[in-house]
Amino acid sequence: MHIVFRRAAAILLASTFAGLVWGQGAADKTASRPLPASLADDASPIFGVTIPSGYRQWELVAPSHEAGRLDELRGVLGNRIALAAYRENTLPFPDGTILVKLAWKHVASDELEGAFVPGRPTTVQVMVKDSARYAATGGWGFGRFIGGKPVDEAQHETCYACHAANVKSHDLVFTRYAP
Repeated sequence: MHIVFRRAAAILLASTFAGLVWGQGAADKTASRPLPASLADDASPIFGVTIPSGYRQWELVAPSHEAGRLDELRGVLGNRIALAAYRENTLPFPDGTILVKLAWKHVASDELEGAFVPGRPTTVQVMVKDSARYAATGGWGFGRFIGGKPVDEAQHETCYACHAANVKSHDLVFTRYAP
């Protein structure tokens, strides 16, 4: 776990340093200059968020199910900072918090009637808390990925607005901890 945390911390530090090096203004950290070609293909537009290395070894924050149009099973994972904040009921979440949501289509189990299992994967979504870098979006940067690649800018433009409209009182985070 310590190795995973160190990797996540290194990614966070690297992204913070990169923001300073690339000259992002202090007033609007989301208005960024282009990322270097080596990172641009893997980073979300607008926010520059990437899929954290080793996230599949992080702890489960909570499972969820979204019925209706998406009909997905989901699992939300958190880094150590996120889990400590959840366990201590800390709001707002501290800088360095990273949440990763994995989503799969909701499929009936062949083995047990009435049970459901994950089907094909749909998205990996990432939230990174950095109050300075993402000041214009409540301190959070967002990334939505399909097949390991970020979706287009239009989809990323909806992230903050949806979170702000629905969960502003919970520091823009939908997921509640499942102890």
